[in-house]
Amino acid sequence: MHSRSNAIRHAFFALTLTASAQSFAQSSVTLYGIVDNGLGYVSNSSSLGATSGGKSATKMTPGVWAGSRFGLKGAEDLGGKTSAIFQLESGFNSATGAVQYTNAMFGRQAWVGITNPTYGTLTAGRQYGSYYQLLSAYSPTTWLTGFYGAHPGDIDGLDTIYRSNNTLLYKSPTLYGVTVSGSYSMGGVAGSLNQGSTWNTAIQYAMGPVGIGVGFSRINNSTVGGGAWGSDSTTSNNGSQAGVSALTNGYQTAKAQQRFAVGTSYKFNSAWDLTATYSNVQYIPGINSKFTDTAIFNTGGAVLHWKPLAAWDFATGYSYTRATRANGIQDSARYQQANLSEYYSLSKRTGLYALQAYQRASGKTLGTSGAGHIIDATATLGDGFNTTPSSSASQAAFGIGIIHRF
Repeated sequence: MHSRSNAIRHAFFALTLTASAQSFAQSSVTLYGIVDNGLGYVSNSSSLGATSGGKSATKMTPGVWAGSRFGLKGAEDLGGKTSAIFQLESGFNSATGAVQYTNAMFGRQAWVGITNPTYGTLTAGRQYGSYYQLLSAYSPTTWLTGFYGAHPGDIDGLDTIYRSNNTLLYKSPTLYGVTVSGSYSMGGVAGSLNQGSTWNTAIQYAMGPVGIGVGFSRINNSTVGGGAWGSDSTTSNNGSQAGVSALTNGYQTAKAQQRFAVGTSYKFNSAWDLTATYSNVQYIPGINSKFTDTAIFNTGGAVLHWKPLAAWDFATGYSYTRATRANGIQDSARYQQANLSEYYSLSKRTGLYALQAYQRASGKTLGTSGAGHIIDATATLGDGFNTTPSSSASQAAFGIGIIHRF
């Protein structure tokens, strides 16, 4: 009897261990991160809105190739091929240790959702909108970085700085190479579903060597009444107005912003591939805006990537941006930007990189005061110098760095 009781206890213990192991096997959490530090030089740096006084600067520039971060992501099998998923991601300054976003521990991403290979994925929280998610594969930032290589001022939002709070996002399964996605970010403004909201829609086709994506995004700023439109957009990055740079400083009181973009790629072989993008960006005025007519910027760009050896990657890119509708300005602003990048893999997780960039601006644009304040267009490379653009028509920069992923 005693031996039988022991056998029952042993069997129950083994069954418990098996069930526990199966439970653990159905759930997973991964800790990951990036640490990126480098040195950078810029030929002409001043404060946004300045028209003189620019000086060269050499300083440590963290997070250039990829923003320094750490995060947690995980999944739990719910049965029927359905899983619960989540991601929490925090950015930090790897030169000082400071958090990237004040009062936002997981300011890069914080979302939870459900995914199924047949029905798609639905997520809720702070995340990238559908526009960026399906166009990012064609972004110039893939090999040129956003800091140096985003289209001037990241005018079309193809870098990773536009994340939206309070977002519901759906992405379909991929069928015959086609994926569709839509997202809506709630503004949370009492009495209005529109104020402070952001919505995105996008479609992507990727099959063999060819890829193409089309996306649309609209950001509705939230402040009304006595304050100017655009002083607070609750769904944009860290609760601030999206896309303010030397290109758009005169339009930062916009009621809304719209972005339409098309991206495409072609892989010639294992060594060569080409990406190209076109975007149309509109800044739409409201009753309290400091400009009166919709401003429109059109940008075209291309990046050629070359991988001659397993450890080496090289890329070169060019973009042209023009304000095609500029509140009556005849000689409207134009921006030409050229970039080079070199990357060497020390290992699967660690790499060295070097970047070079040059931009030339011409024509006229609106200054901080909006309509009636017409100034010479000034250069602002990528999106790393949005708050410290050139005080003249040109800007050159280069940087070197090391990146480690874990």
